[in-house]
Amino acid sequence: MSLVSVTEKGQIVIPAPLRKKFHIKKGSKLRIEEAEGGTIILKPLLDVPLEDPIEKSKGILKGKTSLLKSLLEERKKEAIRG
Repeated sequence: MSLVSVTEKGQIVIPAPLRKKFHIKKGSKLRIEEAEGGTIILKPLLDVPLEDPIEKSKGILKGKTSLLKSLLEERKKEAIRG
């Protein structure tokens, strides 16, 4: 049995041996259930399909300037130069 603390946001840390045993990694989905007697049950969802890596990575490389905006500005400059 492990003792964990709850953060102000309601988060807990699952001890490493349990994470390894149940293959719980960053982004893993868990189902939380309330059982009789005031017991809370966390169940890892191992059969949940993985998220689309392309969708998940959208916006990860955002810069300060929009690439489209930069391209359009460059095209305007080229048009002025002739």
